Amino acid sequence: MPDLPAPQDATEAALFSECWDAVLSYADLCTAGSTAAAQLAREAFAHGIRAVREAEASTVRGTGRRSSRLPRIPLLLAAVRTTAADWEDIGQGHRLDPDLRLWLHSDKAARYTGPPLSRPIALRGLRDLQQADAELLWLAEAESLPLPLVARRLGLDPATAADELAQVRRLFRDRCHRNHLDSPMDAECRSYARLLDAVTRSPAADTPDDLSRHLAVCVQCAEAASCLRLHGGGLPVALTGGIIGWGGLAYLERRRRAAEARLGPGRPDGPGADGAPAGASDRARVVRNRLMVAAVLVSGIALAVSLTQFGGAEKGSAARPDADRRAVADPDPYPPEGPGAAPPASAPGAASTDAHEPSADGRAPGRSATGPHSDPDPDPEPQGSTSATASPPRTTAPAEPAVCHATYDLGNQWPDGFQATLTVTTAEPLESWRVAFTFRDGQRVTQMWDARASQQGSRVTATPADYNKRVPAGGKLAFGFLASWTGENSPPTDVTLNGRSCASG
Repeated sequence: MPDLPAPQDATEAALFSECWDAVLSYADLCTAGSTAAAQLAREAFAHGIRAVREAEASTVRGTGRRSSRLPRIPLLLAAVRTTAADWEDIGQGHRLDPDLRLWLHSDKAARYTGPPLSRPIALRGLRDLQQADAELLWLAEAESLPLPLVARRLGLDPATAADELAQVRRLFRDRCHRNHLDSPMDAECRSYARLLDAVTRSPAADTPDDLSRHLAVCVQCAEAASCLRLHGGGLPVALTGGIIGWGGLAYLERRRRAAEARLGPGRPDGPGADGAPAGASDRARVVRNRLMVAAVLVSGIALAVSLTQFGGAEKGSAARPDADRRAVADPDPYPPEGPGAAPPASAPGAASTDAHEPSADGRAPGRSATGPHSDPDPDPEPQGSTSATASPPRTTAPAEPAVCHATYDLGNQWPDGFQATLTVTTAEPLESWRVAFTFRDGQRVTQMWDARASQQGSRVTATPADYNKRVPAGGKLAFGFLASWTGENSPPTDVTLNGRSCASG
């Protein structure tokens, strides 16, 4: 197993510190154990650093121009995928994730090493950008780093970084559009190319039915659509899918949670470190902390009541083992072993995938509002049900109108999959939100945009992206998703917003 290369100067030492954690995080997704993850990360990091050094040394003399290459982190992540493929070829595939092994033998993996014009559009578009522009796009979109921190790392003016990022996004879109037109495609795909460009330019444009049906069956055009549509929050997915392929969504979630864990209050790279105003983020953090404290207190009271009533018989029912350590919402469980390693930290604000979500006022779902002062019942109901008896005067509030209304729109459906949108109108202002719903027919969500998805059995939970957390009173939140189905495809039921039931229709 090769050792990590030694940095040649301070600049390269900073590069090692910046990139190692990302490489180890993706290597852990690709392997079946922590030992294999560490070895895959070391091998890939060594190979990737050699590629970076070779690219740096290939500067054209007298012009300062560099050969076209990926930014540092994407290049190293691609090295992880390449090293994993080498393991599979030399008989070490048993150390890799089984799903990755299947992917490595598919046509999807072959695209990354095939003819240049057949490679993923996002990969080609990122290569076509100037090095500084590509670094800015990747760090801000895929690594989930705050823009002031990205500006400081790249030597940009924080006051103009947002405008520069918007310009780079447009440049990336133009490169992807050009690469899409240059790709080999049949007559039907080429007939839709101009329409696809027009539809993806505006967030208000409706997608014609015939184009929607085409995108549902054409992988190449669907991939182009994800790169061309800059609104809706799909750009990070398009980037990671084009660069690393397998495991892109899981990598994005890990990097988001890792950034949240590292960039907390008091950290050097935390909010406000670059002179940017941090008042809004601090206020949001205070609200979240107060909600967490209230939830802990209410949970402690509820636990005490349950132990008093039932003698602790229900204690074991609360345990829910984690059956899959590779759940998308899990933070990276293995501390980096290379230069610049940071101590592991648990990411706050992990979204629950359990169907029993806390309500917006902090009470556990299904508990009576009368609390522990209701009259004892010789034959108490099971824990979690709502008691209908209480000592007078009655404090249980009468039934209130629903605080939200959910609308489900099945956009497209094909033999084994479908595309849908869920829109929720809230009567109350929201600082953040969590929407959950139940699929009765075994549908499985495979991709979601404008929200982050997790699924536990038939129960799906959607949490907001960074840009759409706040919703005013009377406002709407919406997110779309792709899912698989077999047999029946009934609409979702039991839609809740922050644990409170929504009317549907």
